[in-house]
Amino acid sequence: QVQLVESGGGSAMPGDSLRLSCAASGLTFSSKAMAWFRQAPGKEREFVSAINWSASMTYYADSVKGRFTISRDNGKQEVYLQMNSLKPEDTAVYYCAGGMWYGGTNYEFDYWGQGTQVTVSS
Repeated sequence: QVQLVESGGGSAMPGDSLRLSCAASGLTFSSKAMAWFRQAPGKEREFVSAINWSASMTYYADSVKGRFTISRDNGKQEVYLQMNSLKPEDTAVYYCAGGMWYGGTNYEFDYWGQGTQVTVSS
């Protein structure tokens, strides 16, 4: 049974940093691309960031480029999203996903976590 469990969400003030983690089990983690999505209330899900299996390729949405960094530890079967210079518009539920990523916004993610809330407010 595949499980992706996110952690690290919470409340932050504008300009703060948060680090999200996603622990994976039940899948061949080292062969999967991993990604972060987010969904704010009343908005469509947004593809935020992705990383390929070897961490040699990454993707960032324009809205987070230069502020967020995705990384992974295949030994620990974890993927991370370091979020710096947070803005109120970063407020959303953040989801971890695993599967296939073909570059850019082309992907097929089969596995999803339950999400973790990030709230940025002064």
